[in-house]
Amino acid sequence: MQTLTHAPVLARFGYAVSDPTRSRVLLALAESPSYPSDLADSLEVSRQSMSNHLACLRGCGLVVAVPDGRRSRYELADQRIGHAIKDLLNVVLAVDPACCAPDGECLA
Repeated sequence: MQTLTHAPVLARFGYAVSDPTRSRVLLALAESPSYPSDLADSLEVSRQSMSNHLACLRGCGLVVAVPDGRRSRYELADQRIGHAIKDLLNVVLAVDPACCAPDGECLA
């Protein structure tokens, strides 16, 4: 296990939120811990897809699996992640459409 700070943390976070489903998972977990099957149902994705996204988020160090009997409950690895996500939701950006596509991809 490696401990990261500063720019590497931002890079991992950026990669994680670059996928819409992973972003929605983080938003859901910012509200409360959840089980993979419940997340899959609420976000309307397959359980296999949810498993893959949770593995990615776990690998990036953003979520942890907490054993709960025979199941695992997922939650944010650090509650500050939830605060950061909620703070980011209030950011308003002035975007130059010549440089940035609607999906956020840089065109320049």
